[in-house]
Amino acid sequence: MSKIHLAKGSTQPPKVEGKLRLYSMEFCPFAERPRLILLAKNLPHDIVNVHLKNKPDWIFDLHPEGKVPALDTGSEVVIESLDVCDYLDEKYPEPPLYPQDKERREQDKQLIKEFDELIVFYYKAVYNENGDSYEKHLQNLLPRVQKLEDELKKRGTYFGGDKPNMVDYMIWPWGERAALIPMAFQEKLPDENAFPALYSWCKAMHSQKAVQQTVTSAERLFKLQQQYLQGPDAVDYESI
Repeated sequence: MSKIHLAKGSTQPPKVEGKLRLYSMEFCPFAERPRLILLAKNLPHDIVNVHLKNKPDWIFDLHPEGKVPALDTGSEVVIESLDVCDYLDEKYPEPPLYPQDKERREQDKQLIKEFDELIVFYYKAVYNENGDSYEKHLQNLLPRVQKLEDELKKRGTYFGGDKPNMVDYMIWPWGERAALIPMAFQEKLPDENAFPALYSWCKAMHSQKAVQQTVTSAERLFKLQQQYLQGPDAVDYESI
């Protein structure tokens, strides 16, 4: 994967025969989702990173809003992170990342859908545009985190039981970024006693090869966050 993020005025790289092509951004959690699935399934692919604050014109031919991820399969382009991941699991079923049982499969899909609400409150806390206190953000976040904690306790080490499944990989990018909230407020996360299952889950996820190949330190992610707060002209992915 090239670390260079292609910007306005760049030329779209030619597609590599026999490989899936993922248009991504190295630090984007939504784009991290399909990167995790591609690695978990050991699928031949290449990645083209896009500068999302100075977008090349050609990205709009792939996604009407110029967003990532976008997956070029060779015959079609699939967009939106969940749709891309579901496509990969259906097209390349080994290893399967959803339960074979239809009811359990729908439960997992619903859990991922409900997680979207937590993502909204996550970004409200990270960027804190309303100037709310750390405690107020925790009031919104912690009940939703507790629901994940309770669900995980029923399932095992992972949401997939004894190994990660689609739920684990769809949630992980924000588990990786959880530390950014207290860093923004110069506070601390609730300790391990508050969410023992989720703390153990984080440690277990770090043992997965797909996670090891995509993980980014909190310090680098926080640096990007600070660039975003300074405005689009301050964003320089290659300096992070």
